[in-house]
Amino acid sequence: MSKIYSPLNGSVKALELVDDVAFSEKMMGDGIAVTPSSGELFAPADGEITMLFPTKHAIGLTTKEGVELLIHIGIDTVSLNGEGFNANVEQNDQVRKGDLLISFDLKGILDKGYDMDTMIVITNSDKYINIKRCGYDKIVVGEELLDIL
Repeated sequence: MSKIYSPLNGSVKALELVDDVAFSEKMMGDGIAVTPSSGELFAPADGEITMLFPTKHAIGLTTKEGVELLIHIGIDTVSLNGEGFNANVEQNDQVRKGDLLISFDLKGILDKGYDMDTMIVITNSDKYINIKRCGYDKIVVGEELLDIL
């Protein structure tokens, strides 16, 4: 069993409820969403940064246990071309749970009209029997978010 911890402070939301069909229909895998209350994204587990989009709105991480995660900050935020996002890591970096990965201007991006639901998706979810979501409505960085069996 692997555990994924919250990379954000905010409100937990079922993936099926996000306003992006690619995520809500789980085309990229199963997972959960968090609507952030602050502009910092932290490592949800120990692992390696396997992908960092040039626009810094999304990041891929493979945990030490082999869980492949895609964390996508906001909906359609790719169109910002990196404005408001600052990466604190690079591809191939080794990270530990709680390391700051990306900081972002939450207020500024919201003011531009973007939905900031942040999707935490297990892109290799077909390898697992069950993905159990936490029962919280609100979550803080480091609290358990997903149990993966």
